[in-house]
Amino acid sequence: MRGIVALFLLLLLGAARDPILVPEVSQHEVQLRQGFTGTELLLFGAVLSPEGTRAAQDYDIIVVLKGPTQSIVVREKQKVAGIWINVDSTELRSAPSYYAIASTRPIAQIVDDKTAAIYELGLKWLQLSPIGSIDPDEQARFAAGLVQLNVEKGLYRQEEGAVKVNEQVLYQARIGLPSRVPIGTYTAETFAISKGRVVASASSTVDVRKIGVERAIADFSANYGLFYGLLAVIVSVAMGWIAGRLFALT
Repeated sequence: MRGIVALFLLLLLGAARDPILVPEVSQHEVQLRQGFTGTELLLFGAVLSPEGTRAAQDYDIIVVLKGPTQSIVVREKQKVAGIWINVDSTELRSAPSYYAIASTRPIAQIVDDKTAAIYELGLKWLQLSPIGSIDPDEQARFAAGLVQLNVEKGLYRQEEGAVKVNEQVLYQARIGLPSRVPIGTYTAETFAISKGRVVASASSTVDVRKIGVERAIADFSANYGLFYGLLAVIVSVAMGWIAGRLFALT
């Protein structure tokens, strides 16, 4: 009985020594207006002891900025008879529309594979599971293809060593948002890690939304999809007709 009590006290003392994270984001709202070319968010905060003073040790810090999740169809193209065509596809559930991770040093040096998989710490560990049954090798190929495609678009990024910690207290990381960043509510999560264990985490949110003409067009296309499609076709035909008339006159 005494052994159980002693173990319980040790666990309580260990928990009490865990740090407290106080995260913040430079912008809690990003407005997408005409001519938006991208922006940069500063994710920063403090690592404190339970008493609110400077932490007694150094911690590795990992910050993750994740956009709204969605199901997405990934199609594989191959060149057949000189023409690129879709030959296979699968639908992945809960794929983040945007994902960026920054850390104090390489993630493989901070946590083991199991912990990285649990918390999705890194592009390699995103849980991009398929809808329906699929061969594991095919799933891995489609998931890797989606990640690579989004990396090329600037929508997925992994920046190891980009988190700076000063005096064991203040941390900061800069994460860029491209011009084509999806709208929605983003989650900015910070992890404090010691000896491979996540000892504290905290999160905040960032709202990315369109304003002005872009928002009006987006709302119209979402609420009146059929009319938006017809209008797009009419405008395209009209522009083609006008261009043809201008060339004919010259």
